[in-house]
Amino acid sequence: MTNGPGGARLDDRPDGRTEDGRTGHQAPRMNLARGRLGRLLAPTLIDRSDRDHGQSDAAFRRRRIVVAVVVVLGAALLGVSLRVRPNDPAFYPLTFGLAALWVAGGFASGPLHLGRAASAGSLRRPVVTPILIGAVIGIVFVAGALAVREIGPLHRVVDAVLAHARFGSLALTALVTLLNGIAEEVFFRGALFAAIGRRQPVLTSTLVYGLATVATGNYMLVFSALVLGVVLGLERRATGGVLAPILTHVTWSMIMLFVLPPLFAS
Repeated sequence: MTNGPGGARLDDRPDGRTEDGRTGHQAPRMNLARGRLGRLLAPTLIDRSDRDHGQSDAAFRRRRIVVAVVVVLGAALLGVSLRVRPNDPAFYPLTFGLAALWVAGGFASGPLHLGRAASAGSLRRPVVTPILIGAVIGIVFVAGALAVREIGPLHRVVDAVLAHARFGSLALTALVTLLNGIAEEVFFRGALFAAIGRRQPVLTSTLVYGLATVATGNYMLVFSALVLGVVLGLERRATGGVLAPILTHVTWSMIMLFVLPPLFAS
């Protein structure tokens, strides 16, 4: 606050508003809201829970070899599965097989962990916050889709992915989407993340996730993988496990599956 002539405060106004237009009660409320938001998100995205996930050099090398083989096979199968025509019966066995490959590779690489986050003075399984994060990301993507659908080339690229939900079995597509969301996190934020080591695991796992998605030939899927991968990687680093990334990924995927097709059909 500054003082005017005679010591009068320049921000004293009859309506009780501060210089930026907020009332005297709004500023503390906004600070309180930001503080609560920070306390909600920090344990899942920023703070790191104490954990001991160490492994021997031999186990670490073995994990890296398994991950390298599976990521190449998975990328190839991902590219094949998403290039089949909508309503082609081959789509479902291919995508179920892809989910099985990610999960098998994840567990074959070595031990995986669900993870924990600080809550009310103790470490608990992260559930509610990851779901909320997935919902927020979904809403942001839906808002972006409203603009994308007005751009012809981008509209066609997104529509090519959504065609499987529009022309195939919605129930089977939902099941495939759910299983692959879980499976991708078991592998990419589970096995792959652990195989990277301590140097830039969030960045590296996100880039590998994006590169694997390049096999689909759909640059909007690659963009989504990179954006989502950063958030999922932060969750993995903070909680030390795959539960938070799984819940965020699945929540986001379900929003994309059920909200976007009607938007692009109109």
